[in-house]
Amino acid sequence: MVYARSNREEIHLFFRAIHHTNFIYFGKIEVVSVELASQYPSKFVFHLNEYYADTTYKIVSDHWTRKQLLAVFNLYLKLPPGKLDPSNKEIGKFASLIGKSDSSVAMRLNNFAFVDPYNKQHGTIGLQEGSMQIQSIWNEFIANQEDLIYESESIIADYQNKTIEETNSDVDFQVSDLKGEYKTRSIKTRVNQNVFRKMVLKTYANRCAISGLNQPELLIAGHIVPWAVNKEERLNPENGICLSYLYDRAYETGLICIDTDYKVLISKQLKEEFSKDFFQRFFGHFEHQLIHIPSTYQPKKEFLEYRLNRFDK
Repeated sequence: MVYARSNREEIHLFFRAIHHTNFIYFGKIEVVSVELASQYPSKFVFHLNEYYADTTYKIVSDHWTRKQLLAVFNLYLKLPPGKLDPSNKEIGKFASLIGKSDSSVAMRLNNFAFVDPYNKQHGTIGLQEGSMQIQSIWNEFIANQEDLIYESESIIADYQNKTIEETNSDVDFQVSDLKGEYKTRSIKTRVNQNVFRKMVLKTYANRCAISGLNQPELLIAGHIVPWAVNKEERLNPENGICLSYLYDRAYETGLICIDTDYKVLISKQLKEEFSKDFFQRFFGHFEHQLIHIPSTYQPKKEFLEYRLNRFDK
C-alpha cells in the first residue's frame, strides 16, 4: 500500500473483520496517512469513496434496540468465529427474525468479536467501528453471565413467539413438580447449561476432544471446574471441554485427567484394567496423547490444574 501510494497507483479496499471469513469490496480509497510499525500492526488512515462511506455509516450507525443487540449477542455465542459474514445463511435467517439486514447483523457480530477479551488476548481482530454500544453489553455479561444469557434466550423466544421451553426443546426441564421461584430458577439453570453446551460443542466442532467422535447426541459439554464449585466460571467456554459420554464420565469420576500440556492421563485404578482389551483400546490407547485443542477458547490451564491437583496419578 505504501509503494502504491508513492507511485500514485489506485488502491482498492477489500475488508474482512475476522480471519477466514469472506472479503467485502468497499471500492477505491484515498490513503491520507501511514504509520508503519514492526512490533505491532501498522496504521493506515484513508477515505472511502462517497457511496461506500455512506453505506458503511448507515449500516454501523443504524439504530439498534437493547433487545436486538442481546439477540445478536446470543447468536455470537453460538456461531463459530469463521462464520460471522453476511454469506452465512444462519445470519440471514436471524436478520429477518429481528428486522435487520444481513450485513447489519454481520457487522454487529464482528463488533462482539472486537470486544471479546479472548480475541484481544489472542490477536483476533474484530470490527471496532460501532463497537462502543456493544462494549456495554459485554460489560453486563462479565458482571453477571447467568442473568444476561438467560435474558438473551428469553428475547430469542419472544422474537419467535414461543416460550423459552419451546425454543429449548432439546432440554429435559423436569419441572412439573416445581412451583414459583424454584421452577423459575430450575428453568434458568437448564437453559443456561444448554447455551453452555452449544458454545462448547461449536468450539470443538462437534467432536470429542479425546476420541474424535462427532455424533452430537453422544457428546457432553463437561465442566473442568465443576458447576457447583465456581459460579463465576460456570458459563466460560474456557472452562468447558467436549467429551463423549464415556470419557466425560471417566473425567468426572477421576479415572482420567488432562494435564496443562493438554495430554491425557490415566489413573492408577484404570491402569489395573489395562490387561483387558476393552480398557487398552478405549483408554490405554490415548494415554499421554494430546487432546484435540480447539482454535479458540482452549481449556484454561488454571482450570486444568484444579482437576490435576485432585487426580490420583
